[in-house]
Amino acid sequence: MRSFEEGKLLSELSTFGIGGPARHFTEVRQIEELEEVMAYAHAQELPVLIVGKGSNCLFDDAGFDGLCILNKIQFCRHEEAVVEVGAGYSFSLLGVQTARRGWAGLEFASGIPATVGGAIYMNAGANGAETFDTLQEVTYITETGQRELLKREALSWGYRTSSFQGKKGAIAAAKFILAPSPEARQKQLKIINYRTATQPYSDASAGCMFRNPPKHSAGALIEQCGLKGSAIGGAEVSQLHANFIVNKGNATAKEVLALAELVQNTVREKMGIELEREVRYVPSRSALS
Repeated sequence: MRSFEEGKLLSELSTFGIGGPARHFTEVRQIEELEEVMAYAHAQELPVLIVGKGSNCLFDDAGFDGLCILNKIQFCRHEEAVVEVGAGYSFSLLGVQTARRGWAGLEFASGIPATVGGAIYMNAGANGAETFDTLQEVTYITETGQRELLKREALSWGYRTSSFQGKKGAIAAAKFILAPSPEARQKQLKIINYRTATQPYSDASAGCMFRNPPKHSAGALIEQCGLKGSAIGGAEVSQLHANFIVNKGNATAKEVLALAELVQNTVREKMGIELEREVRYVPSRSALS
């Protein structure tokens, strides 16, 4: 019988460094383990929170009143253009490795602090490319612990959205099909160099806080409103990239949410544009999975 850790601090699992204790916590390294844990949680009527790198998430100061599962399914198999990879594998590392092998399609992943599962869930993208561009199938564990193989044609996706956001199970693995390109490595290096120079990698954050509105850059709008450096408590609008809210020291989720609301209200009043938050806030009592 699997044992669960009690009171694991979600701040330790978050790139933001924010979050209170989870009621129960475990990590899984095999798909079979994920099946077992999902079935158990369903039988016990426990809300489930799946965590990869903990990026793009803001965990509540009160923690999570359910079972937090850290996905560490990290296998990766390359066979020519086909890549099969566990959902807990680093998406950034996958982008680097495939580009080094001369395969194009995931160069944009370089520098994105997500797991493969998280990138699929959000349909992460950058530089005009998205995760679903090369995604072919997903191994999925339902909320009752059943394994499903979901082909690309059975899925839906859009800008920072996917059909997985309406499901209560967990992404376990995926298959991508790439294209040969002698320029892949050069493109990947250009992307990571630009990202490192323009984004606050040395500060704790959850990545871009807001989605880009149609025909606009959220960061540019925030900067035009003079909000760089604005702060509430330990939460601050980055001086380097205005679409990042960074934890400058012991910031709370409440402070981050308050600062995000201040930014939204200011941009609405000054620019007449509504910013939609991209970072997922996970409340302490939730049926999220």
